[in-house]
Order: sequence, then structure tokens, then C-alpha cells
Amino acid sequence: MSKSIFELVDELPTGGITVMAMKSLDTLIPGQWQNLTGFDNTIRAVTGETDEALIQQIGERAVTLYNDKSQGYQRAYWLYDTVQGGSGLLGAAALANRIGQDTFLGFLKHVSPKPEKAQSIDLSVKLVTELVAFCQINGIPGDSIGDFLGALGDYSGESLMRMAALVCFDGLIPLGPEFAEKALGNVQSSNASDLEGNQTYKSVKDLIPGNSSDDKLGFIAQSFDSTKGWMKNFVSSTGATQSGLMNNLKGFIDFTDDKADYVGALLDMNVKYYRHTGIQTLVRRLIERAVAEI
Repeated sequence: MSKSIFELVDELPTGGITVMAMKSLDTLIPGQWQNLTGFDNTIRAVTGETDEALIQQIGERAVTLYNDKSQGYQRAYWLYDTVQGGSGLLGAAALANRIGQDTFLGFLKHVSPKPEKAQSIDLSVKLVTELVAFCQINGIPGDSIGDFLGALGDYSGESLMRMAALVCFDGLIPLGPEFAEKALGNVQSSNASDLEGNQTYKSVKDLIPGNSSDDKLGFIAQSFDSTKGWMKNFVSSTGATQSGLMNNLKGFIDFTDDKADYVGALLDMNVKYYRHTGIQTLVRRLIERAVAEI
């Protein structure tokens, strides 16, 4: 039996490497993200409500909506949770014990940076996952690139944090300042078998629009191309740089600059930003809808 929405929110971590990594992005989008955890606590924060009976009523309605299979909420959670998969050899718990110690380099034998093409497909698939999850939550067709682009301009809070982490941890750090062009070029020059060999794609392919891998690859490339401008604008407007991001991460992970390419692999395995902020987005939308319906 899968967990209920209130269990998912109650179990969100208040600290640890995922939260620290996301907080390292606070310099780019100051004050946008508060790490809201706890179901009742989130209801209070989203609604400003103090009446316990009403908080309970809103919570019950939100749970009912989430449990309704005809709605897209459970599919959205599945996407956020699944796309984060593949945590490889380096356990988050093992790394957490090493934070702030100088033994990071000893871990490098367990990690290897992804080839550029694989990283590009990862980035593009994660972006498409955001688009499809957005459509599921809002009850619109899963290939609505235009609706997604319209909404992206208004992203804030945990949704903006998820996109910031996508751009920084899956784009800028592993691929460098030209990540958007690089990734798009790599995706456009890929074929169906490149896609089918990619673990991130395999995990979520069933919900990506298209009847075949070729169709899905076309949709992924089109989605990425459409969103490229937003990503580049995010970088230029926030002043995000590869070196600046690395410096912020040095606050809690020890590494030398010549090992920068490994940091992308490390983040990929251990920072569950997609799942963490995805649950936060999902519960916020459920609460807002529950309030509107009560």
C-alpha cells in the first residue's frame, strides 16, 4: 500500500544533505523557499488558518482528493518520486556521515561523472517530468507545453526551488555555462536507443507523451527547446555560475576544484530535491483546492 499524502508530508526531512543543498541556492532566489514539513503545519502555513476543526476538515478533503484515482495527484507524486531514482553506490546516509570531514575524496572511487550525453538526457527527462506532473496536478492534457510555459513564468516557492535545483544541479554544475545549448544538441542528436538506455527515461517513460520512443524523444526535445529561454533567463537574472554554486556547496561538502565534475554525480545520487519539493508542491495544490471546495 502506498503512503498517504499526510504521511509523505509528515516524513519530509527537516535537515540533511537534500535540505542543505537546496538551502545553498537561497542566494539565487532569496526567501522563496521555506522547508515546510508536517501535514497540519503545512495547512496552517498555506491557509493562515488557526481553527483546528477547519484545519482537520481541509486535511480530510485534501486526503480524499489525493486518493481519488481519477485525479492526477498520485500520478504526479509517482513522477516526482520515480524520476529521482537511481541513487547508485553512494548511500545518502554514508555521505551524511562524511559531511564536513575531509574524506570526500575517498568516496570518489564509488562515483563517476556521467558522460555528457547521458547527463543531457537526464536533464531533459527531468524537465519533461515537471511538465507532465504540472499537467497531472492541473487536470490538463499531458502534452500542453504552452500551458506549462505560461505557468512557469509565475512559479514561486517550492516549485521555483525545484526548477532552480534542476538548472543548477542537473545543468550548470555538470554541463557548465552553455548547459542549455549542450543538452539540447545532445538530445537532438540522440536516437531512440540512446533514450531507451537511459535509466532516468526508463523510470518514467510510461507517462511521457508519445506512442514510441521516437515520438517521446521528439516531445522531450521540443519541450526542452521551448523551455530553454526560461532556463537561460533564470541563470542570467540570478547571476548563477558554476563556480558560485560550487563555493556554496563547499559550506558542507569538502572537495577540491579539480574534482568539480564529480560533484554533479554526488548531487545526482544524494540530493532528492525533486521528490522533496514535489511533495511540497502537491500538498500545497491539494490544500488550495480543498479550501476552495469547502
